[in-house]
Formats: sequence, structure tokens, C-alpha cells
Amino acid sequence: MRIGIYGFGAIGRLVAKAAIERGYDIVAAIDIDPSLNGRDVGLLLGFSEKFGIEVSRDLRTLAEADVVIHATGSYLDRVFSQIVSVVDMGIDVLSTCETLAYPYYRYPVLARKLDDIARSRGVAVLGTGVNPGFLLDALVIIFTAPFNIVKSIKAMRSVDAAKRRESFRRKIGIGENPKIVEEKLRKGEITGHVGYAESVLIIADAADIQPTKVIEGQSVIVAENDVESAGIKIARGMNRGVKGYGAAYIGDREIIRVEFQAYVAAEEYEEISIEGKDYRVTWRSSGTPGDIATAAIILNLSEKIIEQKPGLLTMADIIPFKPKITIA
Repeated sequence: MRIGIYGFGAIGRLVAKAAIERGYDIVAAIDIDPSLNGRDVGLLLGFSEKFGIEVSRDLRTLAEADVVIHATGSYLDRVFSQIVSVVDMGIDVLSTCETLAYPYYRYPVLARKLDDIARSRGVAVLGTGVNPGFLLDALVIIFTAPFNIVKSIKAMRSVDAAKRRESFRRKIGIGENPKIVEEKLRKGEITGHVGYAESVLIIADAADIQPTKVIEGQSVIVAENDVESAGIKIARGMNRGVKGYGAAYIGDREIIRVEFQAYVAAEEYEEISIEGKDYRVTWRSSGTPGDIATAAIILNLSEKIIEQKPGLLTMADIIPFKPKITIA
């Protein structure tokens, strides 16, 4: 498997290193950061020897890849041209862009355009990762398999933000004044978590239902006392992290709900609760390390994507299970 990396930041490097551990070949790495351009990929990944492949801005270096892993941004409108540039080369794309996980919600026109272009070039495009992409959507769909009729779904993920990469802590405003963080979230200066609605709609799509309403929200978590985890200290009254949710309704009935919280010293776990017509099942984990899990998910799908039909895909297209959710 020959892998090209578009975006050689923290996630791109994790994917590259994990790919090398699997025995895959990294044939190219693209990034606009001038501090990375011209530097050897092997040395950037911490290996003692050069790989003979330098980070470049030249898209043509991706031409030999079987699959390109795209990891540059969260919003499809900002990365659309990047993805199309790879698709135009006839190469399948796996992207960590959160809103590409279910782009028909926020970007219906761009989604249709991307689907058309991918079909015309005979390649597949898939947005995925750990969340959205797996823990609060694909995994939920898998857990519906032993239910004949599903009445409602709730999924929750909790992570200790102190154990996440610095760029993640910045985008949720760790340690800042909560009012300033709220203002930054409102203005879009920081994103917090992106993908609540996307996760909900992946599940709904797999179940072949059209919600009458989808809502999502996000808020800060203020430290009630001084708190510390993994060397990160938060003073009382400062922003400890964020929490948010996405929910889908049929009429006035909430049928799917996902929640995510990321704050310093949070307990780490995922919990999925599915209520069926005849019984309820709740599953709880000990927590999933998000960054390396994203790399693993991307690479686990890298060989499968070349087998998929051309076009724009979601995880609902990949998973064979189709839950039956009662809407009465």
C-alpha cells in the first residue's frame, strides 16, 4: 500500500508513523507550512535515518499514491479544493475533515459536487476518524445489530483534555477565561468539538430515517476548584473544557442523542445505550486514545476504500448493518 499524506501536522504524522509500522510505503507528504517544506519525512517522524522523501507543496508528488490521507481542516468549504485536487488525479481519499463525515447536512451543494467529481474520476472519498466516524456513530450502528426494533439511542464520550495534543487543547480554550472562550466559540475563532450533528445523521442514514429536526449545542466547563491532570493545571474559575451534544427528533420524540465532553481531569470512557422494543443494552469502555485511534481507523480503511464504489461515501455506506428504528 502506497500512502500519500496531505497535511503533515500532528495527525498526518501519526498516520504516517503508524503506516510505516504496518509496512506501508509513504510516497509523499504535502503541507503548506514553510517550516516543514524541504525537510525529510523520516527525520520529522523521529527516525534516525532519512527516508529520501521531503515535505513539499507540490501536489504532483502524490501521483504515485494508492490512497491519500487528507488531514488539514474541519470544515468542508475550507478544504473542498484540496480534496478535489487529489480526486482529479484519480486517487481515493480518506479525510479526517469532521464535516465531511456527513457533508449533506452543512454543505449539501458541495457534497453533491464532490460526489459527482469522484464518480466521474472513478474514485471514492470518505470522511472519517475516531469522532465523528467511529465511536459515536459507526460503533453505535454496529451495536444495533442484535436488536430487531430500536426505539432510541444514546451515546456518550468523555475524555481528559489534558492528555490530548496541544492543538486540541487550544481549540477548546483550556485554561482561558470562560467568557472569552464562549465569545471565541460564538465568533468561530476556536471550534470546540466539531461533528455532533454529523454523528447523529450517520446513524439516521444507516437506519434509513429522515429526522424532522436535528439540534446541537456546546458550552464551556468552568473549574469549580483548582484542578490538575497530566501536568496541566487549571485555576478555579478558568475554563476546564467543553461539553456538547447532538440530537435527532421524529416529531417531538428524541430518537438519537450523542454527547461529548472534554475537560481537564475528566474520567475517560465511552458509553452507548440502546433501547429496543424488548430490552435495553448499555455498553461502557475504559476510554479510547483519540489521536492514535484516528490514525488506526484511517489505516484500517485504507485498503478497503479502494474496493468501494466510486463517489462520496459515509461510514453508513461502509457498515453492513441497517438498524430498524421505530418512528411511531
